[in-house]
Amino acid sequence: MSGTGAARVGRLDASGLRVAIVAASWHDQVMSGLIAGAQAACDSAGASCVVIRVPGAFELPIAAAACADAGYDAIVALGTVVRGGTPHFEYVCDAATSGLSRVAIEARTPVGFGLLTCDTVEQALDRAGLPGSSEDKGREAAEAAIATALALRDIPTP
Repeated sequence: MSGTGAARVGRLDASGLRVAIVAASWHDQVMSGLIAGAQAACDSAGASCVVIRVPGAFELPIAAAACADAGYDAIVALGTVVRGGTPHFEYVCDAATSGLSRVAIEARTPVGFGLLTCDTVEQALDRAGLPGSSEDKGREAAEAAIATALALRDIPTP
């Protein structure tokens, strides 16, 4: 089952942290749940957040890079890609995942990975944090980005 063994971050105090939520626009119902979950996590932790919408998952890395360049402390990347009958799914998922990883490493800015890569829309809805969903991947991605930003801030200098 997805979510089994997920990390629990506990109470986060992210007062003063600035978080950018970059969100794709495909699958409106799923995206509404993911964004709401990410915003709730930011609010709960005391972080300020903005939402930046892009057309699809393929555009998430460039938006994340721009947010890192703008000085955000953490970025939450949210999107949904549902498998179809062509290899398009693999190309988009690989490009978005690789791009977001590259942004995090090169910019030294945490990027919470909230890109759902599902076989069906039903699977995406079950992970979107909506009433009746079994998981809230938007919240999880935001909590991961915030927790990592706090951990990086606390790295001692030698």
